Amino acid sequence: MPAIDFRASLNDEQFAAVTAEPGPLLVLAGAGSGKTRTLTYRVAYLLSQGVKPGEILLLTFTNKAAKEMLHRVHELTGVEPARFWGGTFHSIGNRALRMFGDAIQLPKNFSILDADESESLLKQCVESVDKLFFKDKTNPRPGPLFSVLSMARNTQLSLADTVARHFPQYGEIAHRLPAFATAYEKARREQSVVDYDDLLELWLRLLTDAPDVAAYFNQRFRHVLVDEYQDTNTIQAQIVDKLAAHHRVMAVGDDAQCIYSWRGADFENIMTFPDRHPGTVIHRIEINYRSTPEILNFANGVLNSAPKGRHFEKELRAARKHGQKPSVIQAMDDREQAAFIVKRIESLVSDDGVSPKEIAILYRSHFLALEVQLALSRAGIPYVITSGVKFFERQHVRDLIALVQFVYQPKNTLAWQRFAILLPKVGEKGAQKIYAAALDHAKLLQKNFIDALAEDDVKTKVPKDAKDDWANFCASLKQVGEAMDAGRPADAVKVAIDGWYGDYMKGAYADYMDRLEELKGLVGFASQFTEMQEMLTQVALLNGETAEKEVEPTDDAIRLTTVHQAKGLEYDVVFVIGAADNQFPTRRSIEAGDVEEERRLFYVAVTRAKNELYISYPRVATRAGPGGMMLQPSRFLLELPNDLYDELRIKRSWGW
Repeated sequence: MPAIDFRASLNDEQFAAVTAEPGPLLVLAGAGSGKTRTLTYRVAYLLSQGVKPGEILLLTFTNKAAKEMLHRVHELTGVEPARFWGGTFHSIGNRALRMFGDAIQLPKNFSILDADESESLLKQCVESVDKLFFKDKTNPRPGPLFSVLSMARNTQLSLADTVARHFPQYGEIAHRLPAFATAYEKARREQSVVDYDDLLELWLRLLTDAPDVAAYFNQRFRHVLVDEYQDTNTIQAQIVDKLAAHHRVMAVGDDAQCIYSWRGADFENIMTFPDRHPGTVIHRIEINYRSTPEILNFANGVLNSAPKGRHFEKELRAARKHGQKPSVIQAMDDREQAAFIVKRIESLVSDDGVSPKEIAILYRSHFLALEVQLALSRAGIPYVITSGVKFFERQHVRDLIALVQFVYQPKNTLAWQRFAILLPKVGEKGAQKIYAAALDHAKLLQKNFIDALAEDDVKTKVPKDAKDDWANFCASLKQVGEAMDAGRPADAVKVAIDGWYGDYMKGAYADYMDRLEELKGLVGFASQFTEMQEMLTQVALLNGETAEKEVEPTDDAIRLTTVHQAKGLEYDVVFVIGAADNQFPTRRSIEAGDVEEERRLFYVAVTRAKNELYISYPRVATRAGPGGMMLQPSRFLLELPNDLYDELRIKRSWGW
């Protein structure tokens, strides 16, 4: 192995962590401080001290992260990646179960179900317990139901607590879920198959119930290293504790960037690590190589406003020279906020020479970016959404628009087809038969099409499974039509959300609450128009514009993304939009009295910026419908000392 000058390659804080004596080590690596570098050099250092590659276990959250680290170790030391045990929790769990599964009555030749297979098996199991469960469309379909069971398994909460905390739309059926979970587990065991969550659950059982196996792993892995420790869920933290019974464990992470509780991550894991591993030495890596001192002062201010004792004290320090202070901008509404951003981007690109792909617009929720997408499209500025599809291309948004389009123009058979097939057991042919019957009936009785749908003769063409839904389906379309006739597009959209489609969505999506918020954003969009024709034309034009300018993620285009998806990334210029209470932090987090994860998310957002940071909020939320709703600046802004940022005032003539 080549000699490495660790002292010259690392700063003081990194060097102290890399060369620390074996034992329980918690490395708090702040944003942009070289976390991956520290872990990589730790592996190289252990090798230089005579530790064999096979005695080091490296646990990560993505295969990409494991490969990248082991590739860097290879470049540093010449040691081949294959000689280490390194990978995701799930991949290492699979490896352990292949070796020792028979110790817990799991055959070593077990098969792993993919997501579709897991849902199919769960569906069979649920129907064996209650064959009518999926007939009620407000009940979760197999996909969302699997998400509920998976969350309970990974957090080790009861199903009742899991539903109350994460899936409140299923509160009324929570008591029925344990029987489904039991049947599903029994079927997996009988068929010698495991799903993705079993790879963790059964690995933990192996370490708990098979002392010989636990002893083998303790002796084999003299050093356990864990990346992104703040993202561990309950089972993953317990696995680490079992593997590191010898306490030679290094957990690397940042409590201030724990933002995935909705995926099961438990903030308490990192906070209580020193309690579970007595004698833990904490190393802080606080020198940030990404951002200017002004941006870091702002970020530190966000953290310092958190309640004491609920986070590890740390302070990011800049390695870079001074720049401009972050700017806070109050706009009149979403449209003015979007117009400001477009003007500033045009100036940054044409006057300051900033590359468009080095500019990011970050938001807490998809619907907050709607006006910005419209404004960028109108200005002809290419953009790419790196956190999924554009607002109007999202499935539930397209469904709802199709429903409204059809009520406005019942000759639109494509719109009919899109949402009619959401009825149980109605396929494309079935939808066409129902449509043809209603059309004949409308002509015969000289009724309008929507009224004709509710006639008994038409209902005979509706499959048995959809008959229970049919009255609600027809009534919902009629109510949307009445709101349209009154000349209120926003009301028509609201009635559509509150009716049959809202019920459908509850069963179709585990993240129903988030999607509902997005559709409420559509109400605000509709409130700009007095004519339904005008609104639908605008939607069609926008879809056409965005389709014409398909932008590849590698292209020179502005990046739009949720803050969650931006974690780990960095940009020269960052705009954080919708920084108002009820938007960021969200209304749900405020009502639940739990805004600390939102604070950490805000901290992640502002620490993505290298050179310039703009934080904006509207005074009026147009999505609340005509007249809007007054908003207050985000509490995360109000808590900060005024000298940490500059306030920009928008002049109506478009200066600032």
